[in-house]
Amino acid sequence: MPTPPLRRTPIQRRSAERLDRILDACAELLDESGYDELSTRAVAARAEVPIGSVYRFFSNKRAMAEALAHRNLDVYAARVTERFAAPGGEGDWRHAMDVVIDEYLAMKRGAPGFALVEFGMPVPATAAPDQPNHLVADRLRALLADRLGLDADDDRLRVAFLVAVESADALLRLAFRLDPAGDPTIVAETKALLRAYLARTLD
Repeated sequence: MPTPPLRRTPIQRRSAERLDRILDACAELLDESGYDELSTRAVAARAEVPIGSVYRFFSNKRAMAEALAHRNLDVYAARVTERFAAPGGEGDWRHAMDVVIDEYLAMKRGAPGFALVEFGMPVPATAAPDQPNHLVADRLRALLADRLGLDADDDRLRVAFLVAVESADALLRLAFRLDPAGDPTIVAETKALLRAYLARTLD
């Protein structure tokens, strides 16, 4: 996982808490007014920190949004891992894939800023080598391989997870275009498609 686009990595707890406040404020403002209206000054005011504190971590608003996307992926992976470890979290890979989709849906519906940023920039990246879906596929492959006793470095598994994530991304975008809460029929079809496709590799 690449390092988030921070000018400075917080070491002290107080600095880390300030960074969290800045990213929280960024997420709230993205929900309220969108990426185009986002500004470092507005984020500083919402987070109740000096503007210099924002620039200590970020060079511009794009860097803030990228850092929020990285944090979203960390939070998502933690939520999936927690579900796996919870009572009743045991099961085969089909159950695991349902968890993966359900936790994404939960964040899409309720996590501040996630509807716009998710795991990548809300505007086209310029020649970025690490595309969001590649990062998501890599993280999920590592989580599932560990859970299911698979070889995370297997090329066939790598390709399968990338195709699955790209397919799910396209279909779930459709689900949220049809219904602000995610069209349940499209969500169900997405899960069915993933089961059918991944069965060739995981069964």
